[in-house]
This record gives sequence, C-alpha cells and structure tokens, in this order.
Amino acid sequence: MENQKIIQVEEKVPFKMLLPLSIQHMFAMFGASVLVPFVFGINPAVVLFMNGIGTLLFILITKGKAPAYLGSSFAFLAPAGVVISKWGYEYALGGFVAVGFLGCILALIIYKFGSDWIHVVLPPAAMGPVVALIGLELAGTAASNAGLKDEVIDPKNVIVFLVTLGVAVLGSVVFRKFFAVIPILIAIIAGYVAAVICGIVDFSSVSTASWLAIPNFSAPKFKWEAIVIVLPVLLVIASEHIGHQIVTSKIIGRDLLKEPGLHRSLFADNFSTMISGFIGSVPTTTYGENIGVMAMTKVYSVYVIGGAAVLSIICSFIGKLTMLINSIPGPVIGGISFLLYGMIGTSGIRILVEEQVDYGRSRNMAMTSVIFVTGLSGISVEFGGIQLSGMVLACVTGMLMGLLFFVLDQLKLTNDREAE
Repeated sequence: MENQKIIQVEEKVPFKMLLPLSIQHMFAMFGASVLVPFVFGINPAVVLFMNGIGTLLFILITKGKAPAYLGSSFAFLAPAGVVISKWGYEYALGGFVAVGFLGCILALIIYKFGSDWIHVVLPPAAMGPVVALIGLELAGTAASNAGLKDEVIDPKNVIVFLVTLGVAVLGSVVFRKFFAVIPILIAIIAGYVAAVICGIVDFSSVSTASWLAIPNFSAPKFKWEAIVIVLPVLLVIASEHIGHQIVTSKIIGRDLLKEPGLHRSLFADNFSTMISGFIGSVPTTTYGENIGVMAMTKVYSVYVIGGAAVLSIICSFIGKLTMLINSIPGPVIGGISFLLYGMIGTSGIRILVEEQVDYGRSRNMAMTSVIFVTGLSGISVEFGGIQLSGMVLACVTGMLMGLLFFVLDQLKLTNDREAE
C-alpha cells in the first residue's frame, strides 16, 4: 500500500498510516472551523465535537461512498450575527435547526425527482468556473491569515509562511512512499516549529486550560422572525454543497451525484446542521480544505476521514490539546491554505479540460466569462438579511444562464444548436 499511488474511498489503511493521515485532515480543517465559533463568541469545543459527529453521520448516511469532512459553515455568519445581536445565540440555534430541517426536505425532493437537472442548469462551462471559484475566492483569506495583507508586514510572519508553503510544495514533489501522502502534516509541523523559533506562538491559553472539559452544550430557542432571517442561507449551502460534491467527484474519479447520490449527501449535510442547532454548535458543511488535502495526497479513504472525526471528538474533551492545536499561528494556516485553495481552483479548470468545453460556441464563452467576473468582482446582492456574493452568487448566475439557454434551445432560438 505504501507504494500505491491512489488510496481509494473504500480502502482501509493500517494504523501506522491511519493516525498521521487522520491528524493531517483534522489540522487542515481546524483553523477555519474554529474561527466561526470565535466570531459567534462561543467555546470551540462543542464545535469540534459536532464536526466529528457530523462527519461520522455523513459517512454513515452516504454508505461510506462519499469522502467529506464536515467543518463549520461560514455561510451563516451574517444572518446569524443579526439574530444574535437582536435576540441572542439561542435563537440563532433555532434558525440553524430550521435551515437544516428544510435542507433535509430539499434532499427528499431531489430523491423523488432526481439530479439530472444539475447538468441542465450547470453545464460544464458553468460548473468549471464555479468549482474554481470555491478555491479562488478564498485566496484573500489565506493571505490575511498569513499576515501578508497587514499594513505593516511582520518579517517573522513571512518567514513562517514561506517555511510552511515551501515544505508543502517541495514535499508534494520530492517526498516518497509514506511521506508522500502526509506533506500537509509535515508542512504544518515545520511551520509550527518555525513559528516557535520566531517567537510568535502564544502558549498562555494552553497553560491555563484544564486537561478534561465537557463541551458547552446548549439548547435552541425558536422565533419566527429569527428563522426568516436565517432561512435564505439554504440557497447558499445547497449551491456550496453541489459544488463541493462535483469537485470531489472529479478528484476521486467517481460521480458522487449518482452514487451514493446527491440526495444522500445533501441530506447528511443538512441533518448534521440540524443536530448542531439542537446541541448548541454551529452549522456544518463539507470542507474545501479537506477536499484540497485529498486532491494533493490522492488519499480518499473514508476510514481516514472517519479517523479525523474521532480525533476531533476526542480533542473536544481535552482542554489543553484543543488549546494547543488552536495555538497554531495564522502564517502556518495561511501557508497551507495557499496551496489547498489553489488545488481546488485547479480542479475547476480540470473540469473544463476533461469535459472538452468548446469555447468556439458563444454560449460557453459567455457563461464562463460572466461567472468568473461575477465571482471575482466583489459585487453582492442582498435578499432580506442575507448577502449573496462570490462563488454562491456566481453559481446562482450560472444556474439562471443555464436555464435561459435551455429554454432558448427548446424554443429553437439559439444559433449554435447544430453544434450539439
């Protein structure tokens, strides 16, 4: 197995490989995932607990055929922030439960009527740029985490960033055998050591934390006005989920929309979000960082993903360990994100290449062009309490264009139907 280039979804791995591979996935999601509870002002322990539970539920519901790690969703930040400021976090939890429940209903509708419509509303010329935008729109976040967009750039941050990114890039090219599948973990360790040497790691939270701590569970409260504010996020997370499943399908070489089916993965994603709201955690979503890890390492095993989920649950009960991982500085996270987000962007370009999109056709040229500019321009559209921008707005734009071209085709008004 150590000489095998690809470890597929259903393959088991020996423990000597399972542990470091699982740690690698947990570290990849950690930085972004704990940021959401920090913004909401809650302890990240309950979030780590639910990330692990949600991931295990996802694996179970998708019959172990869809490798995905569930982390904290950023899509809820704006509307949940409004709800928290008006009524408190408990009512935001009620909104999470409602969105998760309706997401499960949407999954059942897809189960009834199928998912072939996706290829109509999001043909390859639209899906390629949408998937690319999942990674590209996060480029600024990676730079900010690394401290490279500060008014005064600290040379120490630059050193740690370059060490982390350099080890990750060179490791992906020169590492062999077992080390070839854990370059992300090795890069994080190298970056952390560099950060300690540069003196930018704060261990104060680690020393004051207790060894054992129960996650801070809490119950939701329901208010119709709060639910209405959060509800439009359903469109965002559905678009995000479809994009993640398609890019993962391209990476592992299997159509996850068909098997185990979009209905199963979407149901699992939203069911996890609903449970999160009931126990006081934040909504979950399939994580781009972990998709990037799979793309880079060619390790797709759900056993590795499940191992990372178990480690996340364990960490949620160990205060000092949680704080130690949480002490990983921004330049390390930024260095890793530079590569992982880029890998996701490249996967979008790969869709265009593999599907042999013909840009001699006006519709393909127009669709890809508009989607890329919409996603990267920074424009946003508001509906009630939610703001659509970036990849999500680009995805909605692509779907509307896809529907428009489909209708025009049915009416025989397009000038390139003979090219089909």
